[in-house]
Amino acid sequence: MGRSPASRKFGIPLDLPPMEAKLLESLPADGAWQYEPKWDGFRCLAFKAGPDVELRAKSGKPLTRYFPEVVTMLAGLSAERFVVDGELVIEVDGDLSFDALQMRLHPAESRIQRLSRETPARFILFDILRIPRGDTVIDQPLSVRRRHLGDFIRGAGPPGLAISPFTRDRDVAEDWLGKDRQSTDGVVAKRLDGPYEPGERAMIKVKRLRTADCVVGGFRYGSGSREVGSLLLGLYNAAGKLDHVGFTSAIPVVERLALTRRLEALREPPGFSGKAPGGPSRWSTERSGDWEPLAPKLVVEVRFDHVTGHRFRHGTKFVRWRPDKAPSQCMLDQIQVRGASI
Repeated sequence: MGRSPASRKFGIPLDLPPMEAKLLESLPADGAWQYEPKWDGFRCLAFKAGPDVELRAKSGKPLTRYFPEVVTMLAGLSAERFVVDGELVIEVDGDLSFDALQMRLHPAESRIQRLSRETPARFILFDILRIPRGDTVIDQPLSVRRRHLGDFIRGAGPPGLAISPFTRDRDVAEDWLGKDRQSTDGVVAKRLDGPYEPGERAMIKVKRLRTADCVVGGFRYGSGSREVGSLLLGLYNAAGKLDHVGFTSAIPVVERLALTRRLEALREPPGFSGKAPGGPSRWSTERSGDWEPLAPKLVVEVRFDHVTGHRFRHGTKFVRWRPDKAPSQCMLDQIQVRGASI
């Protein structure tokens, strides 16, 4: 079978899966690696051939219609042909906003156009697969591809295009991990001698993990069970209201029965006096949407990786109970972090 028209035009298939990373607890230290920030955005492969530009997400789905300002910027570059790998980001009030990115995934063209003007996206590049003169460099080592990427950026230069910083000093990368930054959630390590391996977890990522002390404002029973399945977590906002910020379900099985009885004895509405958990949705069953409100008596320490819109983006890991801490001390500012760049 021959290549598709799109593959012939761009030189690389549009459905090429990007190289990915496996999650580890520590950075490699054998001197064969390059370290880069792990940006909090949408992973994106960008293809250009003449006037035609295509943006593809990590899933392979098109992103082109959702970021018209990025398409216009890339189409206007003097380089006629290239394929680059990077992260689409949007800055709001000095921080990178994942919420603003998600708002772009909307069916209304008028809304997308308005948002592209009000909160324009930037494209942070960290790899190149096809260089402007037409050569595919997937099989070349990262050290060579990075030089090509530097040449490309120096020749491009619009304000919406940037190159991700990197270091080959592990101590510097460890320092990045130790900084509280809203725009990045860890560090990615890439082998200097490694080719670009589409779809393979050939990189290493280490996430920045933080902890917070939260009030247990409610709980959900496990699916098909009368034992606790998850704890609903809250933090007090500046107005003194308890906002729902996420959940933890990492409860040891041997502790669930006793914990269920303890929680049931504390049932008392409203549970959350500020923002409350939502009910059932198209992603949850009626049962999983139900929750039991609790009097704000229990405090738990949890580990989390990232925050979006004053909420934990993912489920958190239970660390320990904090009977020594008053619920009123559990404030929202624990998870409010500023700083948009390294």
